[in-house]
Amino acid sequence: MNIAVTGVGGGIGQSILKSLVNLDYNLIALDGEYLATGLYAAKTSYIIPYANEESYIPKLLEICKKERVSLLFPGLDAELMPLSLNRQLFMDIGTTVIISSPEVITISNDKLETYKKLIKADINIPATLAAEKFHPNDDNYPFILKQKVGGARSKNVYLIKESFEWQAALDKIGDELVDFVAQEYIDGDEYTCGSISLDGSCKGIITMRRILRDGDTHKCFTVKNNVVEEEVRRTIELIKPFGACNVQLRLKNGKAFVFEINARCSGTTAARTLSGFNEPKLIADFVLKGIEPKFQIIEQTILRYWNELVVDNKTISDLTKNEFISNSSNNLRL
Repeated sequence: MNIAVTGVGGGIGQSILKSLVNLDYNLIALDGEYLATGLYAAKTSYIIPYANEESYIPKLLEICKKERVSLLFPGLDAELMPLSLNRQLFMDIGTTVIISSPEVITISNDKLETYKKLIKADINIPATLAAEKFHPNDDNYPFILKQKVGGARSKNVYLIKESFEWQAALDKIGDELVDFVAQEYIDGDEYTCGSISLDGSCKGIITMRRILRDGDTHKCFTVKNNVVEEEVRRTIELIKPFGACNVQLRLKNGKAFVFEINARCSGTTAARTLSGFNEPKLIADFVLKGIEPKFQIIEQTILRYWNELVVDNKTISDLTKNEFISNSSNNLRL
């Protein structure tokens, strides 16, 4: 059975590939950039259009049909809505896209929608307000200023501690302030939690405390924390995603606050696999083989580091010319 993974130049796509290597699935790597590392780590790879191009969906359908792709895992946020809106087209050719409904994508992608949905259900979430309507007083500091829609790796995220920092942010952002939200700052340990939802129910959760560097998880610690896990479970059962869904929280004074939801796999997917919670495999085994998810989570520390992948220049030339390569000698390893 063939599984395709998009966005293999980034951490999410590569994490999915790493989690599925050395299993009884054939992997097909997809990306829009010729130097995307994951393209040279799978046996079959294709260059595809960017998600905002009209040819994106038709090209993916063409590849999935040609390669008889059973499952498609997205690795980029920009792809989530286009794939969600067109998932039936993929079903018609026998490909299941591991994607949530457009409603879930909207809730998870828009910080104000996330806040509205969770606050109604009495789920703990930092107070969030449209930035252009926010006029802070002394009691509001510190707070977070971040993009309302999208955002990744802490890009365009500002920790505002004093009034002069607020003014400096206003001067820098200017008219784009309408695209931001102001969010209550929760000072506490940060957690990134993976979950699997299939057949309308949450099949499992893994909880990891993390340390960030430049917005990415740099060190993570698999832990058992009932308070955090319960808040994640309540969130997942409320929004009802399909497949993998990542929930980020901060823990303060014994209370867990959800501040981010990503309805997809995560950059820490491979770290979770090493800890006994292989989201892509569990999802694939359930969808393609009817195997109920079973896992044993290991409490441990995972430290991330760079690795090198040597690629022959001719291979790059072939991919550039043909937008396709096969039988790559390289392989991503956990």
